[in-house]
Amino acid sequence: MDVTQNRWLKMTVLTLLTGLLPACSGQKLLNVLTPETGYTRASNIVFDEATGLKTDVYTPKGAANAPVVVFFYGGRWSEGSKDLYEFVGGALAKQGFIAVVPDYRLYPKVKFPVFVEDSAKAVRWAHDNAARYGGDAGRLFVMGHSAGAYNVAMLATDESYLKAVGGSRQWLKGMIGLAGPYDFLPFTDDDIKDMFGPPERYASTQPINHVDGTNPPMLLMHGEDDVSVFPKNTRNLANKIKAAGGPVETVFYPKLSHSWIVATLSTTLQKQSDVMRYTKDFVLRKSGLKPDVEPTPATLPP
Repeated sequence: MDVTQNRWLKMTVLTLLTGLLPACSGQKLLNVLTPETGYTRASNIVFDEATGLKTDVYTPKGAANAPVVVFFYGGRWSEGSKDLYEFVGGALAKQGFIAVVPDYRLYPKVKFPVFVEDSAKAVRWAHDNAARYGGDAGRLFVMGHSAGAYNVAMLATDESYLKAVGGSRQWLKGMIGLAGPYDFLPFTDDDIKDMFGPPERYASTQPINHVDGTNPPMLLMHGEDDVSVFPKNTRNLANKIKAAGGPVETVFYPKLSHSWIVATLSTTLQKQSDVMRYTKDFVLRKSGLKPDVEPTPATLPP
């Protein structure tokens, strides 16, 4: 791809991801531009018989005892689909990881804490089935963007969700959060108030209020240009974890927006940031595997 084509591609995707066209269009474009080479995808596997919830699994060719990354998409807990995030599953598989990309139930069909409970069920399934796909259940990670980052932060800070499905936070070698809402009281929007209500439990809905210093290692990344979920969410959670003596790493990008931080995971846009390089480095290190050269924070060019 020459310079002109590359600039056109970046501008096209940027237009799609900044709301000038339907949000899902940018994700669909990234899916189309992600070549299905070097991995296989098993689609629509039911991981919870009671609800019929399904997951996709992306497996690198020749995978053996590979780390497993369960990725949860964002969408304000009210929209989204695993089918829009093939570009993430494929990109993670190309790094040598088993990528599990599940669905979870959304508002208004359900309210908190159901979407976190669904996420716990997906993690339980990934743990129990890792070996079938060449993965190592002892190298299990959870990852999410936006609302999905919230879901995995709740799993990492409040062990009750994994315990309820017969699991444990000890299963998690690490948690990776991209632009997550971890400390977003007071609620101002009516749908969010309804989603997380009643008011007497608002405090318990915040990941920051469950920090006890015993969380699995966390890698929290956020763009300073994020006007959807403010970077203070990541700063506040990280500071609380550090104060409690828990393990946490942070990366902030001066020029990354809410949509771009996940878009640059795609193979098409990885050169625009080092979000994937940080992700890979973290997973390898926490899996006890040799990491790549430590990445240096990059920023999206003007």
